[in-house]
Order: sequence, then C-alpha cells, then structure tokens
Amino acid sequence: MSSAEDWLAVHEAEGLKMVKAFCRIPSVSADPAYADGIAAGASFAADRLREAGFPFVEVIETGGHPAVLAEWVHDDTLPTILVYGHYDVQPPDPLDKWRSAPFEPEVRDDRLYARGASDDKGPLSVAILALRAFAETAGKPPLNVKVLIEGEEESGSPHFAPTVARLRDRLACDLVVSADGAMWRPDLPSVTVASRGLTALDVTVEGAAKDLHSGRHGGSAPNPIRALAAMLATLHDADGMVAVPGFTDGVKDPDPAIARAIEAAGFDTGEYYDSIGAERPDPLPSGRELLERQWLVPTLEFNGIFGGYTGHGTKTVIPDTATVKITCRLVAGQDPAAVAGAIETHLRGVLPTGYRLSVRRHGPGSAAFALDPALPGLSVAEEVLEEVLGQKPLRVAMGATVPIGEVFARQLGTGCVFFSFATSDEDYHAPNEFFRLSSFRTGQIAWVRLLERLATALA
Repeated sequence: MSSAEDWLAVHEAEGLKMVKAFCRIPSVSADPAYADGIAAGASFAADRLREAGFPFVEVIETGGHPAVLAEWVHDDTLPTILVYGHYDVQPPDPLDKWRSAPFEPEVRDDRLYARGASDDKGPLSVAILALRAFAETAGKPPLNVKVLIEGEEESGSPHFAPTVARLRDRLACDLVVSADGAMWRPDLPSVTVASRGLTALDVTVEGAAKDLHSGRHGGSAPNPIRALAAMLATLHDADGMVAVPGFTDGVKDPDPAIARAIEAAGFDTGEYYDSIGAERPDPLPSGRELLERQWLVPTLEFNGIFGGYTGHGTKTVIPDTATVKITCRLVAGQDPAAVAGAIETHLRGVLPTGYRLSVRRHGPGSAAFALDPALPGLSVAEEVLEEVLGQKPLRVAMGATVPIGEVFARQLGTGCVFFSFATSDEDYHAPNEFFRLSSFRTGQIAWVRLLERLATALA
C-alpha cells in the first residue's frame, strides 16, 4: 500500500463523518424551496476541496445554481485531469417510503442511507478524500488536477454547457474523470462507455376556466383528465414502444462492443423483475431484449400525472387542468430539441376539440454520449478496477443520462472516463437511497491508484 492508501485507512472514520455531513445538506436542485440547501451544498464542496489542499477554489455563478471550480496545477510538465461531480440531489419524495429520514444519514448493514449518498455525494467524496490523502502524505497530487462540481445535474444541467464553454481555457485538460455515474451491478465490475441523452417536458391540458361541480356540469363540461389520458395512450404501441412520428429520426447504430457486452452479461430477467418488486411478465423477455431496451432503445416515460382533487375522501369536481411530466432517454443520433418537438406536434394532433394544450420544456436537453474505446486512460481505469475488485470490468452502456460526456467532448475536445463506485441497485432517485461502505473504502484505494498511474499513462 502507498502512503496515501495508508492515510485513508487510518482516517476512514473521519472520511465517513464528512460524507454524512455532506448528505445532511438538502441540496435539491429541482425545487426552489431548497435554495438554502443548494447554497450550503456548494459551500460545503468548496470547503472540502480547500481542505484537500487545492490552492485555488472558487464558487462560480452560472445563471442558475452555482458550480465549484478548483485548480491544482503544480507542474507544467505533468498531465492534467479534470475531476467532475455534482453536489445537488433528487427530491426526497415520497417521504413516507423512507425507513429513516432522507437528510439524516444512517448506517445499517454497512450501508449509508441518505438522499444523495449514492448519487453523487458518496462517490464524489471518495475522489476528494483520495486527493486529500496525497496532500497529507506527499504535499501534492501526482499530476495536475482540476475539479468541477455542478449543482444542476439532477435538474437537467441547463447551465452546464454554457458554463463549460465560458470556462474552456481554465478547464483545459488531458482527460476528464467523472465521480458521477454508476457500475451496472454490484457483483460485476463495469466501466460505462455510453449513456443515453435526455429531454424533459411538462404537458398541460386545460378545459374550463375553473374547477366545476361534477353533478351540475358532468357530461357537458370538458374533463382534462379524460382528454389527457386518451392522448397519452397514443404515445406507445401495444408493446410499449414509442409510436410518435419522427421520434427516432437520426438514430445511429450502437457500438458493436456494447452488443457483445450484452451477450456476455448473462442478464437474468426473472431476477430483475423480482428485485424491483414487479410481477414477472408472461412470456418473460430474454436478458438480451431487456438490456437492449435499457441501454440502446430510446424511451418516453410518464414521471407524474396530476389534476383535480388528490386528497382523502371524495371531492366531486371536474378539474380545469391536468398535467403530465414526461422524460425521454435518447440514443446516439437523436436531437433532444427535435424529439421534444415531435412529441408536442403529435399531442397537438390528437388534442380533442374544446381543450387547450401547453407544453413547457425543461432546458435544452442532453444528447447521448459514446466514448472512444481507444481513449487514453480508459485501459488504465479498467486495469485498476480489475486489481481492486478482482475481476476484469465489462464495458457497458448506461440507460441513465450523464450529460457531461457529450459536453466535455464538444467544448474541451476531451474524453471522459466514468470512475464511480456507486452501483445501479442503490435506489438513487428513490426512497432509501444508500451507498455501500465497502465501495466507499475500495473506491478511495482505486482513486489513489488511478491518479498515480494516469500521471505516467497520459505523459
């Protein structure tokens, strides 16, 4: 073990205390009610980077939630990496599904439970602690390091691309290493080489100018819930595939390496449905079919639908509006704005007479991302993962969206290696989110070794 690894082992309890403090901050980016938590999250991240030895740390205004930029360029002859993470988290709802309070971290069965523990405060802290270990033992990291931590990842990163463009010169680097992302399965090491894009929109159907008595007006007044439900039913076919004209325009064939990974994964679909608490469909789809849908097929999902009275008991009203929240996961070749436009065009075409439709898009969306398999640093990351986890990692795609890869490639001309020690079963975005403390410990060792080897590999 290196001296940095020794330091981490001795200070494990201190590191865990730091993560708990980070997770206590309610830094929810999607809800303005959490503005104080956002400010506190940015300040906490900046303070931890200063504590890790960074001589230059700045909270950057973005036009939205602030970002944190740190720079430690101590030798112009050494390569430079940019470490990425985010301090914002998803809303904690529904609160009644949590076994412990979402912003009161609790350790159970060697797991840390809290909102943000897995996405991304735990994995980000792993990287920061590894960097601090170098500061404490060697006085500096083995190569030049910059860190960019944003505060809008969980709400679509609307200001991220323009911020990176504005800071292009300061962010210049040889490689981006992301502390965000997730390994695919806890029992199978993996490295992500592709992720889907995202576009998000709210669709509202309006009927009358106000809620109406369902006895007095039932049968004659327009009911937006009924209209919206009928409209949404036209967005998919009987097999659940998107049926919107123009939705798949521009889709490119996937990297053959991902198809080979799907074959090698041996995905158990029955176990998958059991793990999410859903009934097994009949017939049961093959593992290949399910992974193709999760990794390679664009989706259109309803994330929430509401209108009228939703409290206890009965209230006999016909609501004036009904709204659905929609997100689409996109694959290589799809344009987020064009997809949102195709959906709006389709919905306007099936809107019944007597109703009004409004569509609100959440930012510009994010294009899908695919990593160059020959990227310097990817093989180093795989080598370290095999060393610390005991198995050669599988190259996989990510069904989720991490928009940074495409942004960094376009703005900095630099590839991005995902090096997160979260795993996809840790209930991020859901109640009872957790981070395995075994991953917390192993991840710090892996980051130390990655940084040491990149200093040579990128030279």
